[in-house]
Amino acid sequence: MKDIILYPLSIFISIFEHIGKYFDLMFKTLRSFRTWHLYLDSIPDHIFSLGIASLPIVVFTGLFSGMVTAVQAAYQFESGLIPTWYVGGIVGEAVLLELGPMITGLVMTGRVGATIAAELGTMRVSEQIDALETLSFDPVSFLVMPRIVACAIMFPVMIIFADLFGIIGGYLAALSFMDVSSFDFIRGLKSWFRPWSAIFGLIKGFFFGLTITSIACYFGFYTKGGAQGVGKSTTTTVVVSCLSLVVLDYILAALLL
Repeated sequence: MKDIILYPLSIFISIFEHIGKYFDLMFKTLRSFRTWHLYLDSIPDHIFSLGIASLPIVVFTGLFSGMVTAVQAAYQFESGLIPTWYVGGIVGEAVLLELGPMITGLVMTGRVGATIAAELGTMRVSEQIDALETLSFDPVSFLVMPRIVACAIMFPVMIIFADLFGIIGGYLAALSFMDVSSFDFIRGLKSWFRPWSAIFGLIKGFFFGLTITSIACYFGFYTKGGAQGVGKSTTTTVVVSCLSLVVLDYILAALLL
C-alpha cells in the first residue's frame, strides 16, 4: 500500500527535476554566448543534416495532408448545400493554420529529435562529452547551441514547403475527386486567405523547432546507462516532444489567434 502511494509521488518529483535540469541547460546555453562565435562554422552542417535533408519527408507529408483535407471536404459537401468552391478556402486555411506546422512538427520530432538525442546520448555514454570538457571545450556551446540555431532557422523554411505542397495536394485531389475547376479552387483559396494565417504558421514553426531541438539536446546531453540509456533517451525525446508540441500549439493559438 505504501509503495502504491509513493510511486506517483516519485514520478511527480522526477518530472519537476527534469523541468529544472532542462531550464538549467537552456540557461547555460544562453550564458555561453561569449563563445558562440567559435562554433558558428558548424551551423551550416546542421542546417543541411537536420533541415535540408528532411525536406523530402516534409514535401511528402504536406502533399498528402492537403489531399486528405480535400477528399474529406468532398465527403462533407455531398449534400450539395455548400458550394464546391469552398474547398479551396478550406484546404488553404487548414494547411496554413494547422496541418502544415503541426504535421511537420510531429514528423520532425521523429526525424530530427531522435537523431539529436541519439547523437548526444552516444557521445555522453562513450565519454566524448567528458573529453571535450577535458580539452577546455564548452560542450554546451559546441553541441547544443548550433543544433538549436540550425533548427530555429530551418523549421519555418520547412513549414513554407509543407504549406506549398499541402495546397498543391489539395488542388490535385479537388480536381480529381470533385467537380471543382481550377478557377473555383483558386477562387475559394483567395477569398478565404488571410496573411496572418501564413505568418502564424511560421511563428509556430519557429517555436516548434526550438522546442523539439532543446528537448532532444536535454535528453541526449544527460543520457546515462550505456546503449540502453541511449535508446531510452531517444524514445523519451519523441514522446515528450510530441506532447509538448500539442500543448504549445494550443498556447500559441490561444495567444495569437
